[in-house]
Amino acid sequence: MTKKNGEDLQVKVIEISQSEVKYKKFDNPDGPLISIPKSELLMIRYQNGSKDLFTETKQIASKSVTSEASGLDSYYEGQDDATRYYKGSKGANAGTIVTTILTSPVFGLIPAIACSSTSPDESNLNFPSRDKFQQTEYYRGYTQRAKKIKSRKVWTNFGIGSGIWLVLILLI
Repeated sequence: MTKKNGEDLQVKVIEISQSEVKYKKFDNPDGPLISIPKSELLMIRYQNGSKDLFTETKQIASKSVTSEASGLDSYYEGQDDATRYYKGSKGANAGTIVTTILTSPVFGLIPAIACSSTSPDESNLNFPSRDKFQQTEYYRGYTQRAKKIKSRKVWTNFGIGSGIWLVLILLI
């Protein structure tokens, strides 16, 4: 289940009503039944690959307009493109691994935390099309996935640097 704020939840859906979804946490199937308003959900992806998209109806100039699935498609296209085209921030990765190796894993935490908690610079995003990047949902999907990729690479480099530092200490 994906919330509109981008948070992914691993759940077992029990019931979908007019206004809410009832579920149990995937890792605690005997736990409590939890409810969430449909208005907070973007979509539910089921194990068989099917999905339910949740659109919202808004009143604009006395006309009812339904948010189109194309906005969701654009969001997911942005996430897919980030996975394909974004390669990470070389400066953040290098700074983390070098600081960790040359000082210690304790001091290596400083750039790791700082770099993993910030969004990538637009100059590092390597997006495939300027036109698509102007679309709000595409931009949101691309940048959210790019931040996750950057964070994962920074922490991987911290781990590598810590391992190298430990081996160097053991050799000395």
